[in-house]
Amino acid sequence: MRIPLDDALDSILFEQINAPFPLPPWPNAAMDGYALRGDDIAGASADAPVRLTVVGTVAAGQHRDEPIGAGQCVRIFTGAPVPPGADSVVRQEDTDLGEAVVAMRNDRDAGCNVRPAGGDLAAGALALAAGTQLGPAELALLAALAVAQPMVYRRPRVGILAGGDELADLEHPDDVLVGRRVGNANGPALRALVRRAGGEPVDLGVARDTPASLHQHLDRAVDCDLLLTTGGISVGAHDHLRRVLSERGLQERFWRLRIRPGGPVAYGWVGELPWIGLPGNPVSTMVTFELLARPAIRRMMGHALPFRRVTRVEVAEPIRGGHGLTHFVRVTLDCTAPVPLARLTGGQSSNLLTSMTRADALLIVPEGRDEVAPGEQLGALVQDDPVHQGEPGF
Repeated sequence: MRIPLDDALDSILFEQINAPFPLPPWPNAAMDGYALRGDDIAGASADAPVRLTVVGTVAAGQHRDEPIGAGQCVRIFTGAPVPPGADSVVRQEDTDLGEAVVAMRNDRDAGCNVRPAGGDLAAGALALAAGTQLGPAELALLAALAVAQPMVYRRPRVGILAGGDELADLEHPDDVLVGRRVGNANGPALRALVRRAGGEPVDLGVARDTPASLHQHLDRAVDCDLLLTTGGISVGAHDHLRRVLSERGLQERFWRLRIRPGGPVAYGWVGELPWIGLPGNPVSTMVTFELLARPAIRRMMGHALPFRRVTRVEVAEPIRGGHGLTHFVRVTLDCTAPVPLARLTGGQSSNLLTSMTRADALLIVPEGRDEVAPGEQLGALVQDDPVHQGEPGF
């Protein structure tokens, strides 16, 4: 889709951009001074200045088509087009700033201070490859090339559905304050995570623990590109989600992973809509979003490198793993050490939200490692690390 340039920050370019004209489109002055022929100032010095006739002025945004002849010059300012015939711009500090006739007191700028046409990009040269993420510099380049509406991958619309009779949204804070329900922490967290990943969150609300309520809320996902749900995918008497999704054409690819936190996680397709079922505990939700949903959103946006890289860190204290699972442990990082030192954020229960607020990274304790001793090095997923890779590193 084509979108206005000002709306394209962090979007992924769908098409290759070639320069439709040279950049810059004409030779231009690198500084304020006088444009002239370099041969005319040979030998100029403070003791023996060369005097030239000033035949005009060219400011940025102006053009002079008349060529510069022998013994002539024009007053010129930074960025202004250099007139035909001129091959040099003498800085104004080396002149007496004369208006009709100017004295050149130095010849060091002969052949200098002229930016050539096409010095940045020749006409037809590759400016930006398809798949480029558009940051401020890329937007500036597109603007310089007069690309007002770049063709980019559409940001995926991600439907977010929470489920559970125990949950209350912020529209009903009294239920939380008096202790009848718990706040729907996953909703704001997932909406924020989707935005940071580049997607457009679509709040499908909080469904009650009934098939009818789930169907009603799922109907709102009709225009979504990805469905995220939290909770309701276990085997309890009130866990109806997988059965409801089956009634809507679910093709489940997997259910449960050998990880902690976040083992009860599912993936499949509901008709043509991809679905990721995240656990209900907030920490498990955020961890599995990082592992599964974030790369999926980035891939849908057109990123060639959807997975965050794995960084080597040194364990600063004993850490337990075990139970035949891969553990993703919340840690802080001391990056002043030669190898970043990882320390636990505290308790690692999947309901401890403060452990995520303190975390700089998720330390990866591989399956089969019951204990990790201080000084050992392991991989970690550093939060907000901008460097990504094509395949998961865990």
